[in-house]
Amino acid sequence: MTGWLSRGLPSAGIYVGPGAWILSTQFNYAAVPWVCAHQVPLIPVFALVMALISLFGGFLSWRGYVTAAPTPLPDSTGAGRPHRFLALMGMAIAALFTVVILIHSAAGLVFHGCER
Repeated sequence: MTGWLSRGLPSAGIYVGPGAWILSTQFNYAAVPWVCAHQVPLIPVFALVMALISLFGGFLSWRGYVTAAPTPLPDSTGAGRPHRFLALMGMAIAALFTVVILIHSAAGLVFHGCER
């Protein structure tokens, strides 16, 4: 785990950001009966946690970008490994899905779950 924090993981944002969005969306739909019954604004809180998880994936991609060599070493097939490009895409995708999660959670601030 400390290796991931120090060296990073270039593809983390590509998988963690959309995964957090999927969990947030599914929780938003599944929690409606409970939120309506108890009148507790749980959806924005959960969305904030998922946004932080998505940002953590972007952080791991950023660490992978910083530690990757500017010119990749060739592998056995003669092609380079695009770790820096993958890390840039991971940062961008994690940022995009963080914004999507936060915008999606704004409905939880307006609606209380009992609308029909």
